[in-house]
Amino acid sequence: MVQTPGSRHEISRLEAFSDAVFGFALALLVVSANPPSSYAELMDRMAGGVSFACCFALLVWIWYEHNSFFRRFGMRDGYTILINSVLLFVILLYVYPLKFMFDSAFARMLPRLSPPQPMRLYELANASAVYAVGFIVIFSLFALLYWRAYANRAVLGLSELDAFDATSSMGHHLVSVAVGVLSFLVAASAPLWLAPIAPMVYIVMGPFHYVYGLRREWAREAEAMQLASGALSAKSASR
Repeated sequence: MVQTPGSRHEISRLEAFSDAVFGFALALLVVSANPPSSYAELMDRMAGGVSFACCFALLVWIWYEHNSFFRRFGMRDGYTILINSVLLFVILLYVYPLKFMFDSAFARMLPRLSPPQPMRLYELANASAVYAVGFIVIFSLFALLYWRAYANRAVLGLSELDAFDATSSMGHHLVSVAVGVLSFLVAASAPLWLAPIAPMVYIVMGPFHYVYGLRREWAREAEAMQLASGALSAKSASR
């Protein structure tokens, strides 16, 4: 079942279920730490708030991407439900690895009563590779969702610019996949002394997405001008 873009959007059971899973994932982040029983532990939990904020921001970003897709296309066919189910499974599976990675990253910068045990280089490489696999899978699934929308553009009634935007969104997610692959290659193949670089690779996400977005914006403007020119020509020919 699909919904024509631009029509009034009603929250489906699929979206409601997905939102509940995202809420549960956030709850897992909260309950992963025991409540403080002393002032020192309270301050320790507050110091860990930086790590929690990063995890929260990443999950909200993933939720936003998920929400944007379903609000635009409203697809509820079997394949879309399958892709969405795998996506939610991976998100839940990676909640604790996500928090562990951020806790480890900030443990060296913020004083903690019970910081995670320092990882050896091979452990850091393995943990970074595991995190990269989850990152790659999540954004590959987002790209697959947009590919499904593009493949069903006739059924969805997408205009040529809507279809162009769908491919642009798919490309953005593939850029994220490429960054994840780069991080995985550093973690899995580079010498161990380069292991700390693997989690730092994600810094290039911003520049890569900016350059890609700029190029697609120029291409969209050219596409819009070409369509407008074609429409004017057709209108003139019909007179």
